[in-house]
Amino acid sequence: MRIALICDDYLPGSTRVSAKMMHELARELLQRGHEPVVVTPDCCIKSIYKVEQLDGVDILRFRNGRIKDVSKLKRAMCETLLSYNGWKAVNSYFSNDVIDAVIYYSPSIFFGPLVNKIKRKWSCPSFLILRDSFPQWVIDEGLIREDSLICRYFRFFEKINYQAADTIGVMSERNKELFLNMHPNIQSVEVLYNWCDTKEDAELDLRNKPDCITKIADKVIFLYGGNIGKAQDMGNLIRLAIAMKIYSNVHFIFIGQGDEYDFVSDSIKKYSLSNVSLFPSVSQDDFKTILKFVHVGLFSLSKKHTAHNFPGKLLGYMKNSLPILGSVNSGNDLSDVINNNEAGCVCNNGDDNALLRAAIRLAIDQDYRCMCGQKANQLLHEKFSVTSAIDNIMKHLNKKTQGYN
Repeated sequence: MRIALICDDYLPGSTRVSAKMMHELARELLQRGHEPVVVTPDCCIKSIYKVEQLDGVDILRFRNGRIKDVSKLKRAMCETLLSYNGWKAVNSYFSNDVIDAVIYYSPSIFFGPLVNKIKRKWSCPSFLILRDSFPQWVIDEGLIREDSLICRYFRFFEKINYQAADTIGVMSERNKELFLNMHPNIQSVEVLYNWCDTKEDAELDLRNKPDCITKIADKVIFLYGGNIGKAQDMGNLIRLAIAMKIYSNVHFIFIGQGDEYDFVSDSIKKYSLSNVSLFPSVSQDDFKTILKFVHVGLFSLSKKHTAHNFPGKLLGYMKNSLPILGSVNSGNDLSDVINNNEAGCVCNNGDDNALLRAAIRLAIDQDYRCMCGQKANQLLHEKFSVTSAIDNIMKHLNKKTQGYN
């Protein structure tokens, strides 16, 4: 099958986990004999589109305004144009070919019109990988009101995004329940866990420690890598770092980008957090190397959220046998997945004492830390492999394809 994979970010230029996940998906499809073509925006090209290859995967990059690391207004305007600009590229590039299926990733919520046009022209099924409950989470954070004009605008495109999908894959059983309660008219919803290529990475050069590790190599290092934004409630991890200042053998590293980056930077200065280092995003290869020198993987989700996310950053932790430490919003079944499998400790956001106790144990008990890391790696292979994800997606696409023929 020739399968269009539509996403708003991709390798090699991106440092985001979602870009890595989509590339792993494309490579697995290629290995199974399919023809994946990634369709993704690029703010740096002058032509309507250009075609590249990465690891044998064809990438159709279409011209679009910048949608990452820009103001919220500019991002909304440029994302609104994704389907318009994407269709110009797709319609031209595939003018003499057929698209047999579409797999598209959300965020963004603005690919629905593009998917609908592809489906109408080529009569093919679609699968939506839904990883974000936008705009619900910004409503939960109090950034916009449900009755505001901008919210109605986002809801309009959210509805199109969902209606364009023959099947929607959400991150967990609890997410499925929540989604169906919010959207009772949408029936074809399945659980699609996040995924990772469980095969060993190419040989990394570990002879020299990364710069961010050199001065703290003798400490137990807690790493947070990924988006540093409102949805993560970085204040939660700052409070943990403050409480852990008395443990001289512990150091926190935050690596990433987002609208709370300055908040973290200011907090380090305000509270004289000599046990915290903050760095901007690094390349995928550099991050893989850093993961080899740290001891605990950190994450945080805002307690205000009603949706139940499974952060993609956990996959990298699990692949490197790191125990997981984090906080989630109440009712998030991620805590059951991690805690029941002894892959680390996940607490409810707001229970600072529980998070601190878990951090202390991971810091001082090396045997416990190693055991949790091994369990995390085992859990990855059992539940979060890219092969399982492709099996799940293709099962639904093949079933839906019969209805289009």
